[in-house]
Order: sequence, then C-alpha cells, then structure tokens
Amino acid sequence: MSDLAAQKAAARKAAFARRKSAHGAGLVGRAGHLSQVLAGFRGVPLAGYMPIRTEINPLPAMEEASAHGPVGVPVITGEGQPLKFSRWEPGCKMKEGPFGAQIPAQDDFFEPEIVIVPLVAFDRKGGRLGYGGGYYDRTLQQLRARRATLAIGFAYAAQEAEVLPLEPTDQPLDMIVTEQGVLTLA
Repeated sequence: MSDLAAQKAAARKAAFARRKSAHGAGLVGRAGHLSQVLAGFRGVPLAGYMPIRTEINPLPAMEEASAHGPVGVPVITGEGQPLKFSRWEPGCKMKEGPFGAQIPAQDDFFEPEIVIVPLVAFDRKGGRLGYGGGYYDRTLQQLRARRATLAIGFAYAAQEAEVLPLEPTDQPLDMIVTEQGVLTLA
C-alpha cells in the first residue's frame, strides 16, 4: 500500500467514526439547509443519493426539489465507470443496487447540472474523501467536461477534517452543506 493510500485509509477510518457518532446523535432537521440551497435552483436537473449506513439523509430536500424539476439518484453500471443518474420521485418503485443503495426499478437516465455528493470527510478547501472507488470523481470530471456542474457536498459538520490526503484526480466540491449550515470554502 502506498503512503498516500495508507493516509487515505487512516483518514477514512477516523471520519467514519465521527460520522457514526453524529448520525447516532438523533439530530432533527438535518436537510433544512440543503433545502434552502436547492430552493435557489428550482427546476435545474439535480441528482441526490439514497443514504446508506450512517450517511446524512438528503431525501427531504430531494422530495421538495422533485416538485419543481427532475431529480435522480446514482446508478453504478460497472467498476471503474462513471455513475449514471436515473430519475427518482417520492414513492417510485425501487430495487437494491450495488453496495445496498436503492435505485429506481426502471431506468430513466438523464444528466444533472447539480450533484449532491455523499462523502466520508471534507475540508474547507472543497476537498472530499469518498469511499475510495472514484465513482464521483470520474462522474464529476465527465459532467464538468460537458457543462458547468455544481457539486454540493452534504455531510454532518463532524465529518470536517483539517487536512485531507488528496490526489490530482480528486474532484473538488463547489459547496459544502451540513446540518449546521452552508460552509464558506477557503
């Protein structure tokens, strides 16, 4: 294992522990600030995610946004491939996808202009540490090559790290929203 890979593994382990603790705190209104941000982009195609394990839940904000425009969730089509986004709406029929995340039972793919990105850790420079598969990095790179794409990291405030071990291929976040508010990036 390379030095950078070892640093990322250690950072992930510490961040998972912080996220688990924040998730277990029973905080209410977690997606309120995310809803406020998205209200400024009514009708813009957006992708969220179906939360797994201890991820912060964006579904209330996604439900509100779906009343104004298309909302999708990520679908993994293969290892090393960018994500695709299939249309989702509250109450639509779902099935289990890779890693236990729910995906729409019927594929209806589209390209979002806003992507709500789950994460393990973030820093105030817009750095993001994910699960290590590179899915969001490849996807954001591909989307940004075609058009301006806003990447919003959504996480518990406790997931913030002072410094993250990042690589040139790690795509930056444009904004970070937590249960406590919208963070100013350095």
